[in-house]
Order: sequence, then C-alpha cells, then structure tokens
Amino acid sequence: MNFQGQHRGPAEPVEPVKHDAVADKPRKSWSSRYAWIGTAASIVLFAVSLGVLWKLVQSVSWAEVRAAVTAATGEQLGLAFLFVGISYLFLTGYDALALRQLRIKVPYRITALASFTSYAVSFTLGFPLLTAGTIRYWIYARQGLSTAKIAALTVIAGFTFWLGMGVVLGLSLIIEAGQLAGLAFTSIRINQGVGLVALGLVLGYLAWVSAKKRSITVKQWRLELPGASVSIGQMIVGIGDVCAAAAVLYVLLPQGMTLGFTTFLAIYVLAAMLGIASNAPGGIGVFEATILLALSSLPRNEVLTSLLLFRGCYYVVPFVVALAMLGLYEIVKRAGGARDPGPPEGTAGPSGRPWPDDTESR
Repeated sequence: MNFQGQHRGPAEPVEPVKHDAVADKPRKSWSSRYAWIGTAASIVLFAVSLGVLWKLVQSVSWAEVRAAVTAATGEQLGLAFLFVGISYLFLTGYDALALRQLRIKVPYRITALASFTSYAVSFTLGFPLLTAGTIRYWIYARQGLSTAKIAALTVIAGFTFWLGMGVVLGLSLIIEAGQLAGLAFTSIRINQGVGLVALGLVLGYLAWVSAKKRSITVKQWRLELPGASVSIGQMIVGIGDVCAAAAVLYVLLPQGMTLGFTTFLAIYVLAAMLGIASNAPGGIGVFEATILLALSSLPRNEVLTSLLLFRGCYYVVPFVVALAMLGLYEIVKRAGGARDPGPPEGTAGPSGRPWPDDTESR
C-alpha cells in the first residue's frame, strides 16, 4: 500500500499470539463475568422494539396494507431491485478489499459468489459468524485459504461496513440537523454534535492507520489492519453500500412525500445500527419500529407496506437467489471432479498469476 509516498511492506500473516496463562486468567475471568451484559442489553432492546412495533401496528388495517401492496408501481419495484443490485455489488467490494489487504489472489467471480451468498443468507437467517462464516469457508477453502485467513477476511470486511456507516451517519446528521431534530425529538446541536463525533472517529481512525503499521489481536490471533489507501477504499465502498440499501426503502415509501434522501439516510442508518445491536436476524422488529417512529407523520399503513416490500426485495429475493447459486455451485464442483486447493496461500491465484508487489504496482 502506498499513501503520501510511504511504502508499506507485504501484509503480515495472521499469526497466533502467545500469552502468559497466568496473566490472561484475570482478563478471561473479567470478560466471562460481564459477557452477559451485552446479551441482556440485546434481548431488552429486541423485546422493547417488538412491544413498540406491536403498539404501532394496532391501528393499521391489514386490508389497507394489502391494497397498498397492490398499488406499488412497476417503476417503484424496478428502482428498488436496481438499488438492491447496486448494494450487493458494493458488498462484493468488502471481500475484494479484504483479500487485497491479505495479499491473496482470488478470481472476482469467486469473490462475488462468496460475498453475495454469505451476506444474503446471513441477512435473512442472522447469526452472521455462523451462517456467513460457513459459506465463506465452503467457497474460499477451495481456493486454498485457511480458516485463519477466512476469519481475518471477515474482520476486515466488518471494518468496511462501519467506516461507511460512520461517514454516512455523520454527514447526514450535520447536513440535515434541523429536519432530523423535528423527526427524532432532539435538538440541532445534539444532531450536529453526534455527526461531528462520528466523522471525527472515522478521520481519527484513518490518521491512526496512516501513521504506521497497526495491528489488532483477536483472542490469540494478530491481524495487521489496512493502511490509509485501502481504508479509504473501504470507506468509499461502505458509503456506496449504505446509500444504495437506503435507496431501496426510500423509493418504496409513499409517493409524494417531502422527506429528503439525506434526511432519510440518517434515519435508515440509526435504524440499521439499532437492528444490529439487537442481534435479531436482519434487525427485524427493531428496524421497523425505528422507521415507523421516525416517519410517524406519514400514513402508517403505507410505511408498513413499504417496509414489507423492502424486506421482500432486499432480503427474501436475494436469499432465494443465493440458495440457488450455492446449489448450482456445488453441482458444478461435484461434476468437475476433485477439489482444486489452489496455489500456496498469498502467492498466486488459481489463474497462476502472482500478486504484484506494492512497490511495483504503485
């Protein structure tokens, strides 16, 4: 990687870190003692959101919802599926950038398959470490990646998501602070302050990783973080994904509303973050309750219909397509005979081409 004339060497392999068992014992005891707090908070958030959602939909007529679903125009659905495709296209960039950081060459068609199917399945079923991790291992192991490398890829892809979320949330809160104050029952200064903090965290992270090589330790594994050049790429990909996903719901909302897209972006990001915190599959219940509360000025039955259509377009349809693709992939692989483990990890891809050195490619 190259940033402002400074060259970084090859990414360090993911290596186990040895710890003193005696020194680690208090840390493990502390983490196990308080681990229940995060789980309890997620359960409480999910339960409260379900209660709020139930209360909100009590006044909704399901006959009106069915009528609103049939009233959705072909243009709305066409735009929605267009943005679904754009969002999942950006999601393939999560894995591509992570593989770039790990200096592993994998054909883009394999990267796209692993990324699309893992996200489409985990978004619907939840438990991403299990569902997405299993699918990634199933596909990437055939390309010669070890379990440690696949785990590192997942961690780096997570950084891409949060960098994009942080920038979108910060900018939308600052730009639309006034209108959001009325929708979220906050003040302009609070919105601007939170937005500045979000942007400050992202910029601080970029400055931190650009100063020198940085690494994190996850349990017994040490992972080198991407430098500034790759991190900026992650930020751009993350922004594109979040904006496209938000646009799917935005085009499905009642026609004729006056809510601007940048204002809606902040609402969408907040709802998505609360959904993630709840650990519910796809943030179901929590996401809907947040959107319904924030858009309380719009007809509730029409907003609920938009949310149902959003679930179908962004979650159900890609989930079905992903299952079909995984089935076809397995049939093709079995028909092709023995598995191809690929070349030594981090040296060359199945195409046989070596991954260029940073100093030669910059």
